Amino acid sequence: MSRWLCALLFTCVSAHAAPDGRSADDDMQRLLVSRGLISQINTQLHEASHNVAARTSELVGAAMGFLGVPYRRGGNSAATGFDCSGFVRAIYSQTVGLVLPRRADEQAHATQKIDKNELQPGDLVFFNTMRRAFSHVGIYVGEGKFIHAPRTGATVRVESMQTPYWSRRFDGARRVETAELTGDPIAIAR
Repeated sequence: MSRWLCALLFTCVSAHAAPDGRSADDDMQRLLVSRGLISQINTQLHEASHNVAARTSELVGAAMGFLGVPYRRGGNSAATGFDCSGFVRAIYSQTVGLVLPRRADEQAHATQKIDKNELQPGDLVFFNTMRRAFSHVGIYVGEGKFIHAPRTGATVRVESMQTPYWSRRFDGARRVETAELTGDPIAIAR
């Protein structure tokens, strides 16, 4: 059952009382139970949340596997090195099968804006490091830390977003749509 059908079913439920004193909620509940839809909905919701958690864990684990890979401007592979957006793009492509745009600013515009307090592992974090918005990107790994390919002469590493350098330059957080993580790999490149 599609998530739109689930949303429609739940939207149809209202708090209006039926003429015989029963609520529309009771009638809808009976209908859903009699058709076996409640268990199908619960199963699909459980599977979807499990898929998101598994893919997020896989994504962060894969990113950690590239610790120490050298930075290379324009780089997009472990063999030749990564720049920040090439690293993010490679991780999402390898683990989720999702092709993100190549540049950090394009990745920011192709993903869903979230508040900093909503960050979850696997979300993207953006920084203004070149006097322009979204000039640097990394992958949030939890506990206020992110993994990224920082600059020439450095390697892929985990850093705290609370350090003065990164906290002053924080430019926003983005989430790759969860619908894409739970289902079909959809290319969102421009």
